[in-house]
Amino acid sequence: MSRATAFNAPRVLALLTQGLSDLNLDSTPSQAAQLVDYIELMAKWNPVYNLTSIRDLDKMVSHHLLDSLAILPVFEQWLQSNPSPSLMDVGTGGGLPGIVLAIMRPDWQLTLIDPVHKKTAFLTQVKAQLGLSNVNVITGKVEDLPATARFDLITSRAFASISDFVTLSAAALAKDGVFGAMKGFIPEEELVELAQFQPDTWQYEVQAIFVPQLEATRHLIKLSKK
Repeated sequence: MSRATAFNAPRVLALLTQGLSDLNLDSTPSQAAQLVDYIELMAKWNPVYNLTSIRDLDKMVSHHLLDSLAILPVFEQWLQSNPSPSLMDVGTGGGLPGIVLAIMRPDWQLTLIDPVHKKTAFLTQVKAQLGLSNVNVITGKVEDLPATARFDLITSRAFASISDFVTLSAAALAKDGVFGAMKGFIPEEELVELAQFQPDTWQYEVQAIFVPQLEATRHLIKLSKK
């Protein structure tokens, strides 16, 4: 069988270990095992739940695990004054970056929200099998969350345009909270749109993100209220 259908845990672990080293990130053996198990669950259930178009294991490590791990040091910097922050991953799909962040930082509280029930069913299974007590899975839309829901950091990965992302999620942002939008190339048009429609509301910073084993451009957009 090809690598796309036969799960090769030692190879996934080797690629992950190298990627963590390249990112200067430390993980416990348990965390590394959880990350490998997560990719195995994704590869196993992808035909059922349609979680990702990527089938190759090498690319699943680079495009999913390492792409999510690369933002961790930046999020830590943003949240350094908060020992136990609450984060929400909007339009989480198969759990990226939320599951990866939850594994690496068990003291963070992660809420993963997606309107597609089969994807949240998968995430509920992942939470149970990996023992992620710091994860809360919600089936629904972010704009329908109760008014009491507040998060220190709200992130998304290819969820929507920046303007739609902040507009739909703004009510759930804590008073001093920030948005972290994961993008490929710098979304110039989206930032212009945001400035046009909400010129006095949001300020932003753009940071290039290095992702090991991934020959693609990645940027993280930090948005906070003026």
